Amino acid sequence: MSKQTIRSVQKRIANGELRLRDLVAEHLSTIEKNNTEINAVTHLDIEGALERADRIEAKIKDGTAGPLAGAVVGIKEAICEAGKPATCASNMLRDFKSVYNATVIDRMHKDDALFLARLNMDEFAMGSTNEYSIHGLARNPHNTDYVTGGSSGGSAAAVAAHFVQASLGSDTGGSIRQPAAYCGVVGLKPSYGRVSRYGLIAYASSFDSIGPLTNSVEDAALLLGSIAGHDKNDMTSVAAPVSDYMDAVDKPTQNLRIGIPEEYFGEGLDTEIHQEIMKMMSQLEAEGATLVPIKLPHSEYAISTYYILATAEASSNLARYDGVRYGHRASVEEIKKLESKDTALNKMYKLSRTEGFGMEVKRRIMLGTYVLSSGYYDAYYAKAQKVRRLIQQDFLEAFEQVHIIVSPTAPTTAFPVGSKLDDPVQMYLNDIYTISANLAGIGGINVPIGFHSNGLPMGIQFMAPACKEERLIASARLIERLQA
Repeated sequence: MSKQTIRSVQKRIANGELRLRDLVAEHLSTIEKNNTEINAVTHLDIEGALERADRIEAKIKDGTAGPLAGAVVGIKEAICEAGKPATCASNMLRDFKSVYNATVIDRMHKDDALFLARLNMDEFAMGSTNEYSIHGLARNPHNTDYVTGGSSGGSAAAVAAHFVQASLGSDTGGSIRQPAAYCGVVGLKPSYGRVSRYGLIAYASSFDSIGPLTNSVEDAALLLGSIAGHDKNDMTSVAAPVSDYMDAVDKPTQNLRIGIPEEYFGEGLDTEIHQEIMKMMSQLEAEGATLVPIKLPHSEYAISTYYILATAEASSNLARYDGVRYGHRASVEEIKKLESKDTALNKMYKLSRTEGFGMEVKRRIMLGTYVLSSGYYDAYYAKAQKVRRLIQQDFLEAFEQVHIIVSPTAPTTAFPVGSKLDDPVQMYLNDIYTISANLAGIGGINVPIGFHSNGLPMGIQFMAPACKEERLIASARLIERLQA
């Protein structure tokens, strides 16, 4: 099945060239043929999708359809859809089905999106490769010996493999943008609070954002326009007006001041990625953009700051999965076998969490619990909060000089499956260019910039001030036009 954008499909349906039911059947055929190997899709709603296809097509023909009519969409398993699995790829929630819709789902329903698939991910969104999942690892459609990136690996792979036209993922430290770069699709992380988190199963509440992964910048703008905006159910959502993101696609800014941070183009960055980004910048400069060298002096502390604060929040958020109120509970027989002087209740807590959580989730819970513990809180957590503020200030000062900041999305292309499982620190470093946007609460977007000599996709990232997603879209659209 060839790459199709939402807009191109909408035109074909409106012209009578394509039935939406047939489009769904095409996607299902592609999934049936390739998902066994790629493993991006974890659950399909075939009957519901076909019924909804008929209803939406009727609305398209009578002119009452919403802006997402014709869009076949997949949803990361961390985002709740009523009646559908929301396992977070964890044994802790293996049998859980959501009883309500996330706000983003309701908004896209209203705009006539068609939800087809639930998508694979790293357990509780903790990972950079989609190898930590009860559903098994997801594989890169461009070379299945390589990882998809994570934690929204299934969301990126599903779009790249043409299982769906677009998907929703979540981004806590790069989990939309990094897999988008590895799989060669557009991935947009909105600024914190721009999109409601209501119905997103939490990892780190002051970092998490929901955003789209698509085949084009235009489609990303279309989805963002649907899901952005204040939500009374999310006290952290921003009440600022939502811009016309499609206008940014149609009229991309020509005279951008683009900040190039020296900290992001040094040691550790793949030479071909560096050269391709600089080539793109030279072309934009020739078309009227101004390239401005800038400094983000506290960038070197971003990884350590993130992994203190995010794991602390994860430790707190995941404490609710105790085998009593939420999640997996160990069997009475297994609890009785546990050799311990603990009470039966404590044995149940320990065994339920031991069985329910995977290796990486346990590692992050333990780290987060440690930095919050008595005697270490001030040394680690409190200090990291202060450094986070310094990183935010770096960006505020940079955006006084420039409209947008450019960087690589990831230091390399995707790497072989299993190659970094034994070295979590090296895996964490894959998010070195994406984490700062989450710490600062600003938006970021990945745009594909062709293929490396190894045959795998490369990506470029733009970052913009909070609630200035139109700048991300305009800049990303310029990169698309350079490659047209």
